Amino acid sequence: MKLIPEIQAARGEIQTLRRTIHAHPELCYEETTTSDLVARTLESWGIETHRGLGKTGVVGVLKRGSSSRAIGLRADMDALPIQELNSFEHRSKNDGKMHACGHDGHTAMLLGAAHYLVKHGNFDGTVVFIFQPAEEGGAGAKAMIDDGLFVKFPVDAVFGIHNWPGMPAGHFGVTEGPIMASSNEFRIEIKGTGAHAALPHNGRDPVFTAVQIASGLQSIITRNKKPLDTAVLSITQIHAGDAVNVVPNDAWIAGTVRTFTTETLDLIETRMRKIVESTADAYDCSVQIRFHRNYPPTINSSEEARFAASVMKEIVGAENVDDAVEPTMGAEDFSFMLLAKPGCYGFLGNGDGGHRESGHGAGPCMLHNASYDFNDELLPVGSTYWVRLAQKFLSGAAPESPDTSGA
Repeated sequence: MKLIPEIQAARGEIQTLRRTIHAHPELCYEETTTSDLVARTLESWGIETHRGLGKTGVVGVLKRGSSSRAIGLRADMDALPIQELNSFEHRSKNDGKMHACGHDGHTAMLLGAAHYLVKHGNFDGTVVFIFQPAEEGGAGAKAMIDDGLFVKFPVDAVFGIHNWPGMPAGHFGVTEGPIMASSNEFRIEIKGTGAHAALPHNGRDPVFTAVQIASGLQSIITRNKKPLDTAVLSITQIHAGDAVNVVPNDAWIAGTVRTFTTETLDLIETRMRKIVESTADAYDCSVQIRFHRNYPPTINSSEEARFAASVMKEIVGAENVDDAVEPTMGAEDFSFMLLAKPGCYGFLGNGDGGHRESGHGAGPCMLHNASYDFNDELLPVGSTYWVRLAQKFLSGAAPESPDTSGA
């Protein structure tokens, strides 16, 4: 493993930043303490710092030389509404809030890279450090873009990374094309006519209708979608009634749809509406369907994915990089940045949880789990990756990408 010695030596400082952030988690668009810490830290190192994009986002700009070439490096800052079960010293001090996804580590790794790059300016161009709020359901990436992120700070490509429990610590995973799915949710409200359960013919049963709709929706996955087009349609809620001897007036169904392409998503939504409306009509019930598209699929551009994989291999060795990693049906709002710019999103192995200090919760060290903790051994690995990625990209070794500055 070829880590930068100065970054290895600074691990304690980076770890202190990470654990400070972990101890003071903030939910989406509430990251005022975190963004204050990030901004103060960047400014103390002499990095040009901008605030307010996406409400609580922070952008650092570091320019060297005369080249107009620029690279964007992104970390997310928000936490989750989870009560932490860990009891070690850097556990959450904010009840009901926890860094259970490792965004504290992502932020610290990017700060570590910024500290090194400001002291060792051996590159020609601009590095844009993007500290993004509200990844966990708030579409903070889109909010920053809408506030002019890539207009005010144009980049040729943008890169992101996420720690990945279960993957060996220090290993990387990346792939060309889709790496994470789109995230979408639906709610179907069915209105019938209540009746005595012993006399159901006097009413119009929304519960029976809901069951038929739930069954029919699965036909989209098995009979309408091409078998090779990956998608998930999961019904996660069915609610109706208050008494065992009453047919209620209404019922509702809710769930999620995940796809790797917009075309597959379009097909699923169209078929859902047809099945829902036709089934409700068949049983004399009225229906309303709400389908909300949260995050698009996260799709890596091929050249940038190959470039990122080459940098990963230089750091940890080819045997520790899966450059055709299996995509996940989880979602990520970095997808909005990849719609605007070429780029790549990858995974950095967080290990199996053996790194956790005494006092960790009894649960597994998995994302969105109350017993999770980021693996601090990754801090110099992630910071080294960001530094080498920026240096190589701005040296002219990166692939030439089409100009999407107006995207």
